[in-house]
Amino acid sequence: MRTTYSGHHTSHDASHAISQLTKRYLLDFPAEAAHELEALETIEAATSLNGQNADVLMHVFGYLTPHHAADLLLALEPDVQHGLLSEMPPGEAATIAGQLTEDDRMALFAGLNEDIRADLERTMSYPTDSAGHMMDTHFAVFRQTDTVEQALETIRQKRLRTTRSVFLVDDANRLTARVTVQDLAVSRPSEPLHDIAIPVVASVDALMPRDQVADVVDKTHAADLPVTDFDGRVIGMLYHDKLVQAVAEDATADLQTMVGASADERALSPPLFAVRKRLPWLQINLLTAFMAAAVVGIFEETIAAFTALAVLLPVVAGQSGNTGAQALAVTMRGLALREISLRQWKRVMTKEAVAGFVNGLAVAATCGIGVYLWSGSLGLVAVIMSSMVMAMVMAGLAGAVVPIVLTRLGQDPATASSIILTTVTDIAGFFSFLGIATLLMAFL
Repeated sequence: MRTTYSGHHTSHDASHAISQLTKRYLLDFPAEAAHELEALETIEAATSLNGQNADVLMHVFGYLTPHHAADLLLALEPDVQHGLLSEMPPGEAATIAGQLTEDDRMALFAGLNEDIRADLERTMSYPTDSAGHMMDTHFAVFRQTDTVEQALETIRQKRLRTTRSVFLVDDANRLTARVTVQDLAVSRPSEPLHDIAIPVVASVDALMPRDQVADVVDKTHAADLPVTDFDGRVIGMLYHDKLVQAVAEDATADLQTMVGASADERALSPPLFAVRKRLPWLQINLLTAFMAAAVVGIFEETIAAFTALAVLLPVVAGQSGNTGAQALAVTMRGLALREISLRQWKRVMTKEAVAGFVNGLAVAATCGIGVYLWSGSLGLVAVIMSSMVMAMVMAGLAGAVVPIVLTRLGQDPATASSIILTTVTDIAGFFSFLGIATLLMAFL
């Protein structure tokens, strides 16, 4: 009995040691591990990863080519699948999910947390007039060291019948070159792809409008166009039929524009049309202005006692407004370009809070010197410096959180963010400045 137990214990220890070595290798050498996994059969690769956590595997999956990653994902245990899709950056997870059939994708997404599923679905959706909306996510890319035989076998297995070229990528799945299918057909099976590769004619960003895609086709006469994300990774393909469709739709859109067939306001739109579009937001802005004015009214006695506060009040409000506008612009750009997702709101807010604090300290120091030379009051200097830092931190946080919250609620952040932000920054600036002044009245 003792011998049997000892043998089982030794076997368990050995298995644990192998698992730990594998974990260390996956974490320290993810690109090399990805190459090794791509060379294995899918089931064999999945078996070698058994027992590893999603936070370990996500590093390797970022280096796998999308079609390999998708095949391997389906071969893993369901809890590992869901953990991977939850832990991976949304852009990478969406690219892999795009390789799956609709049935496989729906089954996979059904087991995800509702917020994560909604985040992935949003990441996989693009404006109807963009390259991302038109692209085919069922594609394959290859390493430069892959052989002609491997490429042809993948094309047959994936049934990529519309492919004119195959594209080569580096370890980070960024474009490096391309190989025409004709060259594949006449080359030796063992020949590496880099020996017959030629430069990439063009690629397009996923958010590039259809008319610009049409311009690229006109200039390059490309039969296939790879679609890339903000980091240059390949996330889809525009094949010949879609490119022809894009050119035709662009021509139709031009005809519609020529006759003014548009729902959006133009420079010469009828005045009543402009009023109908603008007036609701002007009324909302008026309401928010009254809210900011109400904050000032709370501290009416403080302002009456120290009129210098009224002179400096716009300084704090102006700096907080600029800080909020900067944070808003960067956050909205990140959401639009899929650089960030709704799940990363903590990181975005932390970054903007730190930036607001450091910038607040620097601006407060300069402002404090100016106020001291103007008033000679150290109490007033302390009030405006402390309130400047506080207001800029709150403005940075507001600039980050407002578009994220609006997006989470299914609203267009570009429509209402600026009005909400103006209200928040005004109230934050007024309240921090006048509130601190009230607390420090004895020193003014």
